[in-house]
Amino acid sequence: MRPQEAVERALALSRADDCIVIADESGTANLRWAGNTLTTNGVTRGNRLTVIALRKVPGGVATGVVSRAAVGAGDIEDLVRAAEAVAEDGEPAEDAAPLVGPADAAAGGDWDAPPAETGIGVYAGLAPALGEAFAEAEAGDRRLYGFANHVVTSSFLGTSAGLRLRHDQPTGLLELNAKGAGGSAWTGVGTADFADVDVAGLAGGLAERLGWGERRIDLPAGRYETVLPPSAVADLMIYLYWSAGAQDAQDGRTVFSAPGGTRVGERLASLPVTLSSDPHAAGLACAPFLLAHASSRDASVFDNGLPLGRTDWIKDGELAALQQTRLSAGRTGLPLTPPIDNLIMSGPAGGAALEDMVARTERGLLLTCLWYIREVDPQRLLLTGLTRDGVYLVENGEVVGAVNNFRFNESPVDLLSRLGEVGATVPTLPREWSDYFTRAAMPALRVDDFNMSTVSQAS
Repeated sequence: MRPQEAVERALALSRADDCIVIADESGTANLRWAGNTLTTNGVTRGNRLTVIALRKVPGGVATGVVSRAAVGAGDIEDLVRAAEAVAEDGEPAEDAAPLVGPADAAAGGDWDAPPAETGIGVYAGLAPALGEAFAEAEAGDRRLYGFANHVVTSSFLGTSAGLRLRHDQPTGLLELNAKGAGGSAWTGVGTADFADVDVAGLAGGLAERLGWGERRIDLPAGRYETVLPPSAVADLMIYLYWSAGAQDAQDGRTVFSAPGGTRVGERLASLPVTLSSDPHAAGLACAPFLLAHASSRDASVFDNGLPLGRTDWIKDGELAALQQTRLSAGRTGLPLTPPIDNLIMSGPAGGAALEDMVARTERGLLLTCLWYIREVDPQRLLLTGLTRDGVYLVENGEVVGAVNNFRFNESPVDLLSRLGEVGATVPTLPREWSDYFTRAAMPALRVDDFNMSTVSQAS
């Protein structure tokens, strides 16, 4: 059964007062390699149907959400009845609101077209380039490991209020790890179709860093001038973004809380940086309407179909917006700004490339990436985590060797207040959060006193 037909059948079978149905059809193609050799590849397909039943109850509207994979035509009625049973027993939903109608919704894609697909052909240009990189690595006594993954998901949203919206989302990534006498080095990129992936450039950068790693230097814990590359910046800023919910801020739970409200309008950054999301950003495009499979503090099933446009979360250094539902927007008195599935950070015009920032460093650290990031204190958004796959010492503009790994303790919000330099914005892949968030563009950042709290034995 086509996903559009599953949506229509579920809506027709519904006995609830209102109903929302989301059908997701996904295809995945992957490549893996190890020791300079392609090892596996595969293609899979899957589907999931989510039914959200809305039932009027004393005091409001109760919701029942049930989602199942591999739903066939004969399974749809059971799924609908299961959602209705949950709604029947539910309490009034705090976020209840009239469903979004066609007049207030975003525009969607071609509802009737078949779901988008992917296949192993998406790697037609990538695989030969990998072969060349393997040969060069072999000649240099290096080993390359990694994987590429491409997922295309077609989502179909239908509601009893008359919405019929559809979005096709391609999500690709490549992670490449090199091992040799200089230790281990990592790089990665996010992509929509792999046409923009420069394998030779990625592998060449890894070879250079392995060369740096052949000299080892031990450094103690402490505060260091540190250049964070775009990937590390992405991991920190994405966590900031995930923590920027208006309702939690209004309730006094987060770093964005202020007495009686939120910190919207307050200056956070020492330099005029902007942190934004835009569903139409070139190379980072995502759904132009809200697609909520369940309600949370930051998104509401009742808001499904709301149009999304560019939103500045931080503008010229000031906190400009927080993630809002219609409920939280009413409570905070701030504009309705739902979450968007990409994140872009930029600084003043003319930001330097990472290499130029390194060349201007008298003495400091150059990181590769961060991992095992965990929250320590939500009131400060204090995070801890580890460096990984290369920390390098820079002296007089030159990388002089690799140093030991560290555990860091930093708040990305506090870090913004201590920026020394903001580089040029480039597409990047967050190392820690790439399973959940791949559409990011970030600059490198220079921080004068990044807190390396302890030496780590992690390799």
